[in-house]
Amino acid sequence: MPNLYLVLTHYPVINKNGDTIASAVTNLDLHDIARAAKTYGVNAFYAVTPLLDQKKLIKKIVAHWATGIGAQYNPKRCEALSLIKVKDSLDEVKDDIANDGFGYPKTVVTSAKKSPRSIHYDTFRKMLNGYSPYLLIFGTAWGLSEEIVNKADYLLEPIEGGTDYNHLSVRSAVAIILDRLIVKGR
Repeated sequence: MPNLYLVLTHYPVINKNGDTIASAVTNLDLHDIARAAKTYGVNAFYAVTPLLDQKKLIKKIVAHWATGIGAQYNPKRCEALSLIKVKDSLDEVKDDIANDGFGYPKTVVTSAKKSPRSIHYDTFRKMLNGYSPYLLIFGTAWGLSEEIVNKADYLLEPIEGGTDYNHLSVRSAVAIILDRLIVKGR
């Protein structure tokens, strides 16, 4: 899937009160999402945060596993974490993808909330068969800000597990969504 890119957005996201915030980076999210992205052939995995201390943390984690002692200890983890790129904003991510030579990506946001404008996984899977790049956007905390959702080209339908409870960790949601998109017949 050379036309699929993934981003984990730490700003602008919302907290449980609906306020726009910048959330903290978590080590587990970086590791698990990078491993899922590598497994499913995602071109690059971006982590977005404008916070200097959080960018330093991401770079330190990636350096440990990509070029430090962690690369020798676990080469498979090195492969996966090498996909991570750190950017200040979604606009920087889109510019970086455009520099790959296929143009600016169409944006597809994720949400646990139902919406009449949501597209089905089958629809998105068919869209991925073309050459246009797509940026699949995930949010941390309690999800992406309305600003990001409203600006997106598409909104992917939420994951439904058959109960009224719908509050997956972002790393679980990424793995489920990538499996539904990449593996046909699900």
